[in-house]
Amino acid sequence: MLTALREVQIPLLAVLLLGGCTVKARRALSPRPGTAGMGPTGLFLLRLRRPVMIIMFVTELSLGLGLAATAGRIGDVSVRVPATIVRTATALFFLIAVGALNEMRQRRPDSGCGCFGELSDTPIGLRTIARSVLLAASAVATIGVPPLRMPSSSAEAELWLAVLAFELALIAFLSPELGEILVRLGYSEPCELRRLPVGRTMSALYSSSQWRKYAAQLSTAEPVDVWREGCWRFVVYPGIMRGRRVDIVFAVYLQARRPAIRAAVLDADTDEVLGWAEARKSAVI
Repeated sequence: MLTALREVQIPLLAVLLLGGCTVKARRALSPRPGTAGMGPTGLFLLRLRRPVMIIMFVTELSLGLGLAATAGRIGDVSVRVPATIVRTATALFFLIAVGALNEMRQRRPDSGCGCFGELSDTPIGLRTIARSVLLAASAVATIGVPPLRMPSSSAEAELWLAVLAFELALIAFLSPELGEILVRLGYSEPCELRRLPVGRTMSALYSSSQWRKYAAQLSTAEPVDVWREGCWRFVVYPGIMRGRRVDIVFAVYLQARRPAIRAAVLDADTDEVLGWAEARKSAVI
């Protein structure tokens, strides 16, 4: 059982590394500003983020291909050194990832790990770090494993499949990306139960047309109140319109991408909702 567990790690790690480097390449080449700053690359200076992401892509690609290339007879006694080097480097890579994710969790708690592109936008938690610890342990277990071979019997093949299924289930349990995949396949948890960081809400608000419409009338740079009701998060800013003190209330729907955003203007003294025509007229003056 232990031998089967160690042998399964090599193809599993190779597939995960090649999958991760593919989405990182897509982000590194994306023209959208800020894309390269997602994940641990956000810990670096702005000018270094894209080069660091490219380095991560090249590293994962090299390790994934190296694991696949040294898995067979090339990893035998006569040329076992390349296999040992690749597997040791893979273990070191995941150990560094554990430290980087922990640092990211402390310094930027609203950011995702970026491990699998846009699927990894969920804020880094203990599950994500535990997954990297598991993968680091898996890479360590591959050091010294002899060249892979086909199962010698049906019983051994079934054992391999059982071990692989168990580890895939464990990785899925430790992967917040699974929830995003289910959403994209058509399942969505009720919005009342959806957890979305305030930072994500504010980022969506700042990039919206409603914000640009009223930003010039705001009196402060920070909101005076933020609260949640059901599927909406409300953000209140004080403002001045036509010499009148007002409260500008933004309502942001709790959705990770392109949330609906509404705005209303209230008289600060009477809480009277100003008519949209009056609000627009006041904004111009």
